[in-house]
Amino acid sequence: MKSKAGNDFYEGCRSRAIMLALEEDRYTGDITTLATIDGRQEGSAVIRAKEDGVLGGAEVAQQVFAACDPSLSVLLHRKDGEVVSRGDLILEVQGKLAPLLLGERTALNFMQRMSGIATRTRAYVDQVSHTGAKILDTRKTVPGLRYFDKEAVRIGGGVNHRFGLFDMILIKDNHIDACGGIAPAIRRAQIYREKQKLDVKIETEVRSLDELSRALVCVPDIILLDNFTPELMKEAVEYVRAACSSVQLEASGNIGMHNVRDVAETGVDFISIGELTHSVKALDLSMTIALV
Repeated sequence: MKSKAGNDFYEGCRSRAIMLALEEDRYTGDITTLATIDGRQEGSAVIRAKEDGVLGGAEVAQQVFAACDPSLSVLLHRKDGEVVSRGDLILEVQGKLAPLLLGERTALNFMQRMSGIATRTRAYVDQVSHTGAKILDTRKTVPGLRYFDKEAVRIGGGVNHRFGLFDMILIKDNHIDACGGIAPAIRRAQIYREKQKLDVKIETEVRSLDELSRALVCVPDIILLDNFTPELMKEAVEYVRAACSSVQLEASGNIGMHNVRDVAETGVDFISIGELTHSVKALDLSMTIALV
């Protein structure tokens, strides 16, 4: 559970990103709307799904419209995480047309990307639902949009890995090589965590069964099996479960829809999928207006 300071940080990321998205679109003003729409004119708009998927970003869209004009009234017909079908009504907005049109593209951009991530995440989660494995995201996100990308993964039923470089010690190949080996790297991390009184987990990547055995002696919280085949992964799981059952295992590297089921059935605790956020197919949504 995050601290209040942590929650404030994440909410700050969300609010700043929404305002930046609106500013980059508006800059000196929405000159098309200024040229064609009477500022006093009112109306309404609806956003509908144009294809099937899992809805994400409806609450973000609500915040976008509020940032454009707090007097806009937004009614959500569907909630984040719900499955939507082509033609389904998602939300309605009522109020002055100028701020409503200002927020249209920004709201849709957030919703389409987040719904795409949530939809793909749900597909992975469904593939491994018969096992105990949890689907994780990665830090392979669009700069500035990490909060939303990771929120969309949660909406889709996945689990967030570390948010950034500050909330977990994750020892990767470059750290291992720079320290002269996996055991020295883990020990340094454990000493640092103790000295700094950090309430974070230590995870280390391993690239072979030999590195796995050396890492296990140091008892990190999580071991990441990097680019292991499902066969080698199963051997690693059996070895770790027999030697130190408290250590959790994560699988990563070259995992996709074609083999995620096989990976989950090896008995790993987590499967991280970069594709969830680095190769997003947006869910098609549209907004149409009506005059009062």
